[in-house]
Amino acid sequence: MKKKAEKEKGKPKGIGAKSTDRRPAKNVDTKNVGKRRSPSQKFGNPKSQASGSKKSGTSEKREGIRLNKYLSNSGICSRREADTYIATGLVTVNGKIVNEMGYKVNLEDDVRFDGRRIKPELDTYILLNKPKGVASTTSESKGLTIMDLISNATPAQVKPIGRLGRNATGLLLFTNDDNLVNKLHRKGMERLFHVELDKNLKFEDLQKIKEGLNIQGKDIMVEEVSYVENAPKKEIGLKIKHMGNSVIREIFSHLGYDVVKVDCVTIAHLTKKDLPRGRWKVLTSQEIELFSML
Repeated sequence: MKKKAEKEKGKPKGIGAKSTDRRPAKNVDTKNVGKRRSPSQKFGNPKSQASGSKKSGTSEKREGIRLNKYLSNSGICSRREADTYIATGLVTVNGKIVNEMGYKVNLEDDVRFDGRRIKPELDTYILLNKPKGVASTTSESKGLTIMDLISNATPAQVKPIGRLGRNATGLLLFTNDDNLVNKLHRKGMERLFHVELDKNLKFEDLQKIKEGLNIQGKDIMVEEVSYVENAPKKEIGLKIKHMGNSVIREIFSHLGYDVVKVDCVTIAHLTKKDLPRGRWKVLTSQEIELFSML
């Protein structure tokens, strides 16, 4: 069979699982690249935040977002219902009851409804197929970044889970769901990579990787490793749970190989099917629900 250097719509055969999601990908809005809103633009300048809350009728001016909109954005209720809850004293800001209509809060404020802390936005999940040459950072001083590519995907303050090097390609997952982020960092997140080396990987080195390596006193275990079917022995399928972006190069450098290409083919149950380079999609409810099984 004919070799494919990059499998845009699949994965190294014999490793990983198939996707059932056939939703079309969304295009990147290049007009808005680099124009994402900062937290201060969305919620006001944190430096102007006043401490505590005031009694109804105060003339104090706060920048930010109206409290009733903050509640409705969280998905708890409508804005009209939020007014009722605020008036009846069910909402606190930074530990104090606020019943002032039009009161404004900032992103870092501790807002609670009936004692439970809430977020100003619904949980959002974005999957990006990262192209080469894009920095995997949230910093605005690194040129074109992954945050620029998803700038028109959602107004929610999402962040990437895990990282890819600037010249690496493939899947990155973004979310503002802190519970999922903490879960994945605690348990690990399986990612399948298609790795191309500068020379063929010796079978004995493949076995060493499979059995686990100790690099500078650190044990590194992989979930699966194999040669890519119908491809030269320098193309490897590697499944790991590590969240960083340097562990792959550490593994092969330790064994005397240079990594030429790295492509993240799957994340957990998510694949690149119908998701070309540089495009993103919002996860379906079914795809999100499958994370609860991890």
